[in-house]
Amino acid sequence: MPDDTRIFSRDAGLESSRTSGTRGDSSAGNSGQPPRLRRIFIGAGGLRWSWSLALYLLMFGVIAAVENWWADSLHFGKLWSQMFGELGALVAAAISALVMARIEKRSWGAYGLPLGQAFSKLFWVGAVWGFLGITLLLEILHELHAFNFGHVVLSGAGIVKFAVFWGGVFLLVGLLEEFLARGYTLFTLARGIGFWPAAVVLSIIFGAVHLKNPGEAWVGALAAGVIGFFFCLALRRTGSLWFAVGFHAAWDWGESFFYSVPDSGQISPGHLLSSSFHGSRWITGGSVGPEGSLLCFVVIGVMWVAFARMYPDVKYLAPAEKPLPRRTPFGSAQGKRGITG
Repeated sequence: MPDDTRIFSRDAGLESSRTSGTRGDSSAGNSGQPPRLRRIFIGAGGLRWSWSLALYLLMFGVIAAVENWWADSLHFGKLWSQMFGELGALVAAAISALVMARIEKRSWGAYGLPLGQAFSKLFWVGAVWGFLGITLLLEILHELHAFNFGHVVLSGAGIVKFAVFWGGVFLLVGLLEEFLARGYTLFTLARGIGFWPAAVVLSIIFGAVHLKNPGEAWVGALAAGVIGFFFCLALRRTGSLWFAVGFHAAWDWGESFFYSVPDSGQISPGHLLSSSFHGSRWITGGSVGPEGSLLCFVVIGVMWVAFARMYPDVKYLAPAEKPLPRRTPFGSAQGKRGITG
């Protein structure tokens, strides 16, 4: 059983083992609080999941607001402001999770980003999937005469400079958005309502948040939500978020820098190609970019099926779940699950 699974199984056992202790404290009056008030905040596994999630989001909001105020006072340029903005938000998300880990007596790895797997094979496999995914989508549009790759518009030094810069920016974007949308939040919400209901809720929120981006449309936001749901499958089947981080970063890098197309309606300065779209916005995505194309859903569907078959075993368990039998090579009844397991 992978390390993360042991962590989740251990946490589930700790929650059940604390039940008797919590009741004993209440009956003996050791808490110094009225039993009814204590039950509002404390459950069998410690602080209730709803309060944990609320406290985490409150801490994140406060820390991020302070960091934004501080960054604005330094007057960075537009590009560097974007990078430091992503870094500041990531630090806020990480600090908040570390505080909650101390409160909940859990390890950092329980929240989906075990440091021992950082930039390991899983991350790079995800990066390959992400770059191939955006490449497949744009190649389909090219074959339909709806997309032209254009020509290189940067010099040799400019290519290296902007390739590295945008690589760093989108790595931060991948780390931030994956951890904030599918790290501590998914782990904690799954404590209350289960993994897949939590995945649905957070994927809807993830897509809706994209509507605040300039030039975004509902189709692009829906595609972002569906991609987020795919990342939930990746977490479920690999046991961590590192595949999703690599995929997310490489997809955005390929989209914004390498193929130089709009991402949520925005063209990144310092892009590589003079690419262009032609035809119906339902096919091309229009000003939104390829994520606003209906063909994006086809590509996501293909990736979902391929990934589910290549990674058939469930390795990420919500705290209340029991370990599942491993799937046999011939898909026998023992451990056999559907494609969305």
